[in-house]
Amino acid sequence: MKVLLTPSTARGRVNILSSKSELHRLLIIASLCTDGQTQISYSGKPSKDVIATISCLTATGVKIEDSNNVFTVTPAQILPTDRISVCPNESGSTLRFILPVFSALGLNYSVTVNGRLSERPLSPLYELMSSNGVTLSQNGVYPLNVNGKLFGGEYEISGEVSSQFISGLLMALPIIGGGKVIVTGDFQSKPYVDITVDCMRKFGAKVSVCQNVYTVSPDKYKTPTKLNAGGDWSNSAFFLTLGAISGEVTVGNVDLESKQGDKRVIDVIKAFGGRVTTSKDSVTVSGGDLHGIEIDAKDIPDLIPTLAVIGAVAKGKTRVINAQRLCLKESDRIKSVVSMINALGGNAVETEDGMIIEGRSKLTGGEISSFNDHRIVMSSAVAASVCTGNVLINEAEAVNKSYPEFFSELSKLGIIAKEI
Repeated sequence: MKVLLTPSTARGRVNILSSKSELHRLLIIASLCTDGQTQISYSGKPSKDVIATISCLTATGVKIEDSNNVFTVTPAQILPTDRISVCPNESGSTLRFILPVFSALGLNYSVTVNGRLSERPLSPLYELMSSNGVTLSQNGVYPLNVNGKLFGGEYEISGEVSSQFISGLLMALPIIGGGKVIVTGDFQSKPYVDITVDCMRKFGAKVSVCQNVYTVSPDKYKTPTKLNAGGDWSNSAFFLTLGAISGEVTVGNVDLESKQGDKRVIDVIKAFGGRVTTSKDSVTVSGGDLHGIEIDAKDIPDLIPTLAVIGAVAKGKTRVINAQRLCLKESDRIKSVVSMINALGGNAVETEDGMIIEGRSKLTGGEISSFNDHRIVMSSAVAASVCTGNVLINEAEAVNKSYPEFFSELSKLGIIAKEI
């Protein structure tokens, strides 16, 4: 799918869809309850990643019904004893969550993946599982065959590769007698683990946190019966960026008390010079005297593609640091973001741990490869609002991974986009 965007000014309001980060976790934990159904209310259309998680869960005998933006999750009464096959598609969260969780249940299963997910690392989770009761076929080769039952107890794991490994282990612990996860090294994307702990606590799990040590009691998960998945701050960032560089945009259905680390987008936009006002459940952003800043990507890696667009039209230099992990995403996001900005007439160069962007008053437009990366698609669409010419995005269907309704929401703000 190709999408053509013509220069246009953004103005108006959108209500953001529910966080896929929360939905992944809530659906998985609801499936692990032993005392009944859970109803999870959500907004928007479920993304491909969330659908991948649902597919994997239903393969274990869990029943998940979707009606009027409510998922009703009925845990499996009897787990399968024969080998089952599951496919997380291209969702890294799904893969890295189900490995420890399914093995904590003692399932015998085979995993296939799609896209670039086969290239993304499973170590050190793979080695930890292998030394704690689980047998896995060759690391990095799919299908990955897994059997055995994960032990409870103490797990020490580096936080330098992926917080998803830590989240998966934490979610597994209540069903195998509890234990500890000790995170060593430079802990990357810690706010995503905060989301996990928050979701676990909603289901009655007792989790104590002391520095980078997480202690989980052996208490089983209990259904809260009904709960709501909060608005997605990661995807809100694209519309808030539009407000900063183009016109004035309000994003509704957001929680300013959310555990999602990407709500920091508000602070970063303010640092750029954007005007931000907040209410109970919405944020409004309009342009100001934008100037370059330094952005530490350590805890907000998913924000970098869209924040880089602000840097491309802010006065002076914007530097992104501590972004090495962007190389391990759906695309190598250091290379793909730099390529996107330069293809649109901007000025960006890679550095050892990120990028440097020299701001210009306007971009020219051009043709973009999505690199099969949803965040590159959405960032390119946002950038089109400050281009003097058209922007053509190739393979724009990658947006369905996280935000199937993105372009229809964009049109509500007056951005002219059409599929060609």
